[in-house]
Amino acid sequence: MNLHEYQAKELLREYAIPTPRGVVMENTLHAEVATNELGGSRWVVKAQIHAGGRGKAGGVRVVNSVDELRQVADELLGRPLVTYQNAPQGQPVLRVLVEETLAVARELYLSVLVDREKERIAVVASSAGGMDIEDVARSTPERILRELCDPLLGLQEFQCRALAFALGLRGTQVSELTRLLRNAYRLFVSNDLSLLEINPLVLTEDGRLVALDCKISVDDNALWRRPRLADLRDASQDDPKEAAAHAVGLNYIALDGNIGCMVNGAGLAMATMDLIKLHGGAPANFLDVGGGATAETVAKAFKIILSDPKVKAILVNIFGGIMRCDVIAEGIIQAVKEVGVEVPVVVRLEGTNVDLGRNMLAQSGLKILSAPSLTEAAQLAVAAACNEHGRRKP
Repeated sequence: MNLHEYQAKELLREYAIPTPRGVVMENTLHAEVATNELGGSRWVVKAQIHAGGRGKAGGVRVVNSVDELRQVADELLGRPLVTYQNAPQGQPVLRVLVEETLAVARELYLSVLVDREKERIAVVASSAGGMDIEDVARSTPERILRELCDPLLGLQEFQCRALAFALGLRGTQVSELTRLLRNAYRLFVSNDLSLLEINPLVLTEDGRLVALDCKISVDDNALWRRPRLADLRDASQDDPKEAAAHAVGLNYIALDGNIGCMVNGAGLAMATMDLIKLHGGAPANFLDVGGGATAETVAKAFKIILSDPKVKAILVNIFGGIMRCDVIAEGIIQAVKEVGVEVPVVVRLEGTNVDLGRNMLAQSGLKILSAPSLTEAAQLAVAAACNEHGRRKP
């Protein structure tokens, strides 16, 4: 789960990590109040969306008057902002963050994340912070510095000093970065984060280190014990189908294909999507209905899948271990009748009472294609989607 920049910075300040002073606005009525609170004569207006690349997309602008602030905020609020990370639809801007401007001497990059290959928390830094950090990582990877943290000892001071010296910091800046890094590590661990990215971390002309921008992602699997963070979820930033699935407890991720997938088990879902791609198709989603799928769960899953207008066929791949195949077949039949599915549905069942489940599907009188194997199911789904796509062409 991602946080907005203003939410992330509130968390940074709780852990004594300096940020610019800012005010969040949901409309232009409070523009003068915001500028009076911040003081000065120049401010930065930042669109609040869960995507990177805002600066290049016009979502971060410097303004020099209250009138200009109102104009820019009015252009951003209530409209989708499209960046390279959320194209083509973009995400709606419901809030803007207005911040004081700082005299910046240098821009650095800092992140804390999980290195899954090393099974360690990693601290990553670079002297080339800013909007083009991805290009730096690709073209000059030697400029990306990394320290792996011991699971028991955590991030040590000597590692922080090594990063500070490698970044070209000197004097009190070394101890300041050490303190900032250790606070960032503590924030990361204490809140079950999956990513903490400060880009840029700026060195101001008066020698201070300030987090000018911040992105925080929380591990979804830990939200049950982080209710305060869970309450910060902004459903407007999610794909509507993903938000609907989250509301009913389904694991759904929208993709760009035209074959809807309904599977029980994340591993089986990945294998199902791989087989669809192998046979020339493209999955429209990842959807794990879980091991205890019921008729109600299946019906909700069908509704979410069919809310995607790109879907031309649905592949249901269920392994009946905890749940018997006849119970699953009954749920599929009820769901197809209830939802009124008009696209082809391919079902592959395996497990307990599989023959009974297949017979129930065959005798249902519905246009459900039963497949004995996953390979055949994928082939049927790809063929059905192609036929449906051709049939529906104007």
